[in-house]
Amino acid sequence: MDLPSPTLDIGCGDGHFASLTFDRKLEVGLDPWHGPIQEAGTRGVYDLLIEADAAQSPFPDGAFASALSNSVLEHIPQVEAVLTEASRLLRADAPFVFCVPNHQFLPNLSVARFLDKIHLKGLAEAYRAFFNKISRHYHCDPPEVWEKRLNAAGFEMEEYWHYFSPDSLRVLEWGHYFGLPSLIMHVFTRKWLLSPTHWNLYFTERFTRKYASTEPVDDGAYTFYIARKR
Repeated sequence: MDLPSPTLDIGCGDGHFASLTFDRKLEVGLDPWHGPIQEAGTRGVYDLLIEADAAQSPFPDGAFASALSNSVLEHIPQVEAVLTEASRLLRADAPFVFCVPNHQFLPNLSVARFLDKIHLKGLAEAYRAFFNKISRHYHCDPPEVWEKRLNAAGFEMEEYWHYFSPDSLRVLEWGHYFGLPSLIMHVFTRKWLLSPTHWNLYFTERFTRKYASTEPVDDGAYTFYIARKR
């Protein structure tokens, strides 16, 4: 997928994704959170890091030839303002690629589905609301909703596909709970793993590998979008 330079990473976080995904430095990583963006600075994957609101960035019109956003836009209440700002920053015909959870995310949560089956609908919906809250999701929307947002901001939606099967979602869901010790450790040490070695991760890798698929699936809980600035 061609992302011409200069490229803007909207919501770059701690830079982990970019460090694994790209074989070149990205020009700019932008994120409002102080801690993660400081960590991104230690990875050497961006030429410039900006701690700022994605709806109000300090760049001129048409500063970038491409942009990406990896599982970020769902966390932003004022997402329409962010899309409008992204459109301002991009040159005409520039690609903007992003991925977000979709309308199939909440229905496929395993705990809620179990509660549905035993006719505890109220508890099922309460669990979905709880999981959405701890995931900090404001938007789990279908493609037609994102297309309207993109069009209003000055983009054309070229292509999209669903990915991340219900089985993969279950692994992610339960990973939130089994990952709590790592979260606690990260608070105190800024490290997710005390021993990031093959032997320490062997059984985890063996278990999760079959769920890590990039293949499109109709009932996938996430959607990947390719849009282009008009």
